[in-house]
Amino acid sequence: MEVIMHEVSNGAVNGDSAVQYDKGTDEVRCGGVGKNDAKFNRLPTRSPVDITFQNIVFSAPLGFRKGYKEIIHNISGRFPPGQLIAIMGPSGAGKSTLLDVLSGYRKTDIDGTVYINGEERDMRSFRKMSCYITQDDRLQPLLTVKESMMIAADLKLPTDTSLREKLKIVHEILVTLRLVKAKHTLTGQLSGGQKKRLSIALELISNPLVMFLDEPTTGLDSSSCSQCINLLQLLARQGRNIVCTIHQPSATMFQMFDQVYILSDGRCLYQGSTKSMVQFFNDLGAPCPMYHNPADYVIELACGEYGKDIVDKMVQTMDNGRSVRYFHKGDQLPSLSSLKDLVSYEFMDDDEDGLEVTSQWNQLKVLLRRGWIKMKRDETLTYMRIIVNIVVGIMLGTLYWQAGDNASRTLDNYNLLFSILMHNMMSPMMLTILTFPAEMNILIKEHFNRWYSMKMYYLSVTLIDIPLSIFCGTIFAVEIYWMTGQPMEMERFTMFLAICLLVTFVSQSFGLMIGSAFDVINGNFVGPALAVPIMMFAGFGVRLQDLPSYLYWGSYLSFLRYGLEGIVGAIYGLERRKLECPEEADYCMHAVPSRFLQEVGLRGDQFWNDVGALLIIMCVLKIASYILLRLKMILIR
Repeated sequence: MEVIMHEVSNGAVNGDSAVQYDKGTDEVRCGGVGKNDAKFNRLPTRSPVDITFQNIVFSAPLGFRKGYKEIIHNISGRFPPGQLIAIMGPSGAGKSTLLDVLSGYRKTDIDGTVYINGEERDMRSFRKMSCYITQDDRLQPLLTVKESMMIAADLKLPTDTSLREKLKIVHEILVTLRLVKAKHTLTGQLSGGQKKRLSIALELISNPLVMFLDEPTTGLDSSSCSQCINLLQLLARQGRNIVCTIHQPSATMFQMFDQVYILSDGRCLYQGSTKSMVQFFNDLGAPCPMYHNPADYVIELACGEYGKDIVDKMVQTMDNGRSVRYFHKGDQLPSLSSLKDLVSYEFMDDDEDGLEVTSQWNQLKVLLRRGWIKMKRDETLTYMRIIVNIVVGIMLGTLYWQAGDNASRTLDNYNLLFSILMHNMMSPMMLTILTFPAEMNILIKEHFNRWYSMKMYYLSVTLIDIPLSIFCGTIFAVEIYWMTGQPMEMERFTMFLAICLLVTFVSQSFGLMIGSAFDVINGNFVGPALAVPIMMFAGFGVRLQDLPSYLYWGSYLSFLRYGLEGIVGAIYGLERRKLECPEEADYCMHAVPSRFLQEVGLRGDQFWNDVGALLIIMCVLKIASYILLRLKMILIR
């Protein structure tokens, strides 16, 4: 029995075992974990995959009406199953672009064909058997390792999988990737090597047959790099295709790869086994210097340090990726046409949820659970938000103390009502603009790897914030209402609270729309810039009837207009009695609420119309946010 040992230790986690792959039994064993050694049995359940690509051309747009620049120049290649394959080349050679094309992450401005086991790739079926792990580790920082794994298991495994089976799968993966001792650590506190292994572990739950990794060793020290590549080698030995981009590996790391694909300026300089590369240099008439790392030498050649002629000769010798001469047993590789008969490409029927494994109801439950965990631990979105509402409420209540029933301070109270609306608009809007774009990278990765549908993600984001918004809004409203001496009538307070909450929800939707369309920097400019006309058309500084006729349309679009009309109507409408004028005041100009409403140009009987308008605007903004989010994901890819 032949056993290959792979030491996958982590400097931060000592005492775990070596990982063994048994070629005779196709099992991965993790010894030393406890009295009973764990076994990693998550082997591929489908036929091996042979990936062949022909005449791939990719052109990147240069900008509006500036045409396109060709990045990938008519290259071809072949990645046999069960191999660890490196795509190498100097910076700007097109490594990540080729990886994006092969994984299906990039779908536009591409010519050429990708074949899976001799048949033209069906993207829906291919996405069910593959995953894409980005260069940056896109993890939820407020979840522990175990929580992240269980969330992924609940989303990526069939709904009928028992909890015991999920726990077993998660434990086996954590043991194999040596993350057991870090399972209760927040992912934001993991080391670089641990984050990289966790990114791989999350995708292993769905047991992919093909794994694409963009620069998996970026930011890791030499020891962590070796551990990461050892792990990928182990997974490839189980029959998976592991394709990753590597910039410039060490000689030791280079020898861990089975096959290498060299790019320069979007052309293929070499493809074949790593052991055959030295012979390729000899055949080329440019032998690798003794004691020189072949990986360094080929990058030097690709950069043109030995002349452009040698680069052209390499492309010609490899026929731009069509030659398999330097493959291990390349003469025994079946032809593209015969692959269809040798290995069947398993086209899986689409389930009712498209690409997702579990039901949309289960996705929503899991995403709500994840959102609840994050909300409990998020200092900015939760605790800081509660504190800010309490502190601002106290400040405004102190500044406008008992102004609500004081006829001499009616204008002050009117200013207070607008200040309340401004707080309920700007705070949730800017908070959403600043925090939501940070979720975008995680969303793109998880959705592409078919964790969940976009509809369920968006619905969970919308629902999870409702309880906290109601809690913060109620605390703020109660503070303000009591401290400023507003009329103590339940009907008026209910109307007041309803308008405050509706303005908050509309503002969140407005911020979500901006956050879906822009990054943090641009959103931080666009949000306040758009808030200015919203305030201008609200009817506060300039009465609505005083607006020029050619600008009056703006008042129908300003949700603050309906908020101001509704909140002023709640306080001064409903035929409120005459306000008391204190003895120290010489004259109270605004003692009669109905006259005050006429003076500011607002009506006190439009509450339900204002509520309806705010609900309509909120729904429109929610729909617009969802559309913009989907469009942005398409454009990013």
